[in-house]
Amino acid sequence: MEGISKGIDDRTAEMAVVGLGYIGLPTAIMFANSGFNVIGYEVRKEVVDRINSGRAHIVEPEIDKLLKKAVESGRLKATSNPEDIRGKEAYIICVQTPLNEDKTPNLSYLESAVKTVARAMKKGSLVVIESTVPPLTTAKMARLIEDITGLKAGEDFYMVHAPERVMPGRIFKELVYNSRIFGGITPESAELAEKLYRAFVKGQTFKTSSTVSEVVKLMENTFRDVNIALANEFAHLAHQYGINVFEAIDLANTHPRVNIHTPGIGVGGHCLPKDPHLLVWPAKDDFGLIRLAREINDGMPLLAKDLLFEALKTVNLPPERAVVAVLGLAYKGDSDDTRNSPAKAFVEAIEGDVEEVRTYDPFVEGTHGSVEDVLKGADAAVIATDHSEFRSLNWEGLGSRMRTRILIDGRHVIKEPPEGFIFKGIGRGDC
Repeated sequence: MEGISKGIDDRTAEMAVVGLGYIGLPTAIMFANSGFNVIGYEVRKEVVDRINSGRAHIVEPEIDKLLKKAVESGRLKATSNPEDIRGKEAYIICVQTPLNEDKTPNLSYLESAVKTVARAMKKGSLVVIESTVPPLTTAKMARLIEDITGLKAGEDFYMVHAPERVMPGRIFKELVYNSRIFGGITPESAELAEKLYRAFVKGQTFKTSSTVSEVVKLMENTFRDVNIALANEFAHLAHQYGINVFEAIDLANTHPRVNIHTPGIGVGGHCLPKDPHLLVWPAKDDFGLIRLAREINDGMPLLAKDLLFEALKTVNLPPERAVVAVLGLAYKGDSDDTRNSPAKAFVEAIEGDVEEVRTYDPFVEGTHGSVEDVLKGADAAVIATDHSEFRSLNWEGLGSRMRTRILIDGRHVIKEPPEGFIFKGIGRGDC
């Protein structure tokens, strides 16, 4: 431990970041700009080429400037050759852990990354898993490394789970100022990882076991998912009672011990739709509340579909003759991330039932070029993502381009329904 500890102190410890996606690339950039030599390993050759030319393949504020600085300094390089990450002092694994179709965890990406690291690492290396994983996974991956290398975890190498805790659109700020948890398979492992990340982390740091760290990450997102499901249930009730659920939530949240989240067309991203399943997967008992919350949130695109079809019925337009324009495909405003996007789930839900589905997203390739373009001749516009652009649209002017003026708001972007439109919004039982 003394050798790598000294290397961290004087920034001579060489690092490899495995997986250069939404978390891996910003993490690699932060370590490189903190003075470490970092090699990023990524199997996608086109991503490697972009990074080495100083161009990011993901959308995030400041990323192009920070990436250019890291690459031009010579401290960050990307590669698809596993030989290039051989013999490093520290390895940080940032690969996806998606769900299979049956909602069980798919750990094949993680296992592949761990095997790659095991074949490259040396005695005394630190291995950090940032990926969100089911409880007990880090210990399992440590045993996998032991089987491949013959080294002993906690003695010959150090193993830690250090979950990312950032939000797209704020990644670089939150990497620095958010608190971090370091769950080691031994206390020494956690201490070493904490020391490494202190190169740029200014928030609080906490050391614990790897299993506690895994559970904490999953609990955080499960809490949010369950709270959103409750808000979505309130939205359903608002339609029955004829009220604006957002007004009711704002008033309820004036209570000092109440914090109801925001309802909407659904929950997306790489964390919330997945992490509750990861949390309960290894457990022996069924946990009804957590699973029910997932079902409620997964069902919200269908509520948006119901609102759309109700509006079509109002103007006596059969769905099979309707042209529907969906505004937004990303799961989150001002992001290009479409992973588990409820907007895409909504598109899939109405395809086949309507004449045509069009899409426009200013951050996602392959959609119409503009709002004006996608709405030309459309019968209905459905706001499925809360991009900033959609908050300031001139609907009176846009309506003149539409064949039928129907507006469905799945993200509470529209505060006052525009005149001349049939308007329906999730939770807007007052309309």
